[in-house]
Amino acid sequence: MNDGTGNNSGNATIEQALARLNFKPRQLKPGHVWLAGAGPSDPGCLTLEVLAALGQCDALVYDALVSPDIVAVAEAAELFYAGKRGGRPSMKQDDITALLVRLAREGRRVVRLKGGDPYIFGRGGEEALALARENIPFRVLSGLTSGLSALAGAGIPATMRGINKAVILATGHAAGTDDDLDWAAIARTGQPVVVYMGMANLPLISASLLEGGLAPSTPAAVIVAATTPRERIVVATLATIAEEAAAAGLTSPALIVVGGIVAMRAALAGEP
Repeated sequence: MNDGTGNNSGNATIEQALARLNFKPRQLKPGHVWLAGAGPSDPGCLTLEVLAALGQCDALVYDALVSPDIVAVAEAAELFYAGKRGGRPSMKQDDITALLVRLAREGRRVVRLKGGDPYIFGRGGEEALALARENIPFRVLSGLTSGLSALAGAGIPATMRGINKAVILATGHAAGTDDDLDWAAIARTGQPVVVYMGMANLPLISASLLEGGLAPSTPAAVIVAATTPRERIVVATLATIAEEAAAAGLTSPALIVVGGIVAMRAALAGEP
């Protein structure tokens, strides 16, 4: 890019960069629903497809973890809040699905916007199935799931040669109930686990992983409000993470990370 002095400054604008990319978004048609992922909250994590969809929709159904800055992109849309937060009054899933169907049948251009990725603990599969059964045309626009992008932002590689050969994404909201996971089986894999929606059950989850055979010294971390200005990170061991997170006053939304990959955070930061 010429800066007027005959030199290339290299400071291309976003518009110029997009022009070089030659990105051509698909058209969101009346009566269609696009299930889109907003990523972990930072607007820089939006995909181009989701950004383009927000610019086209005239009805936006969005979740609690979608930042106001991202919602504001859909300036021509009627807004429908459909946030679900644990322990708080929330719109029922059947009502959300009925809303999507109604808006589509009214001929609206609908974007259903979720934090992270629609298909990673976002109930996107349930909504897609319901739309398919109602013969409502839909697309799924993937987003960066917080289970991976939050780790990257916190300096924790999700996979590291010599440390792990897999990473487990789990939900912790059902810990201690009949619908709970087999945490002992997860512990026996020896692979890192990233737990969504588990903050309220962190003491129970950590105790279950210890009972399953993980060493008390296993590195663990809690990441709160990832990629936002409010982000907080506490690193400890599996034996102490629940106590230290509570002492720090950490609350949801949060991710829990357990495994050797957590130790890479200090190494990458140059800490001894």
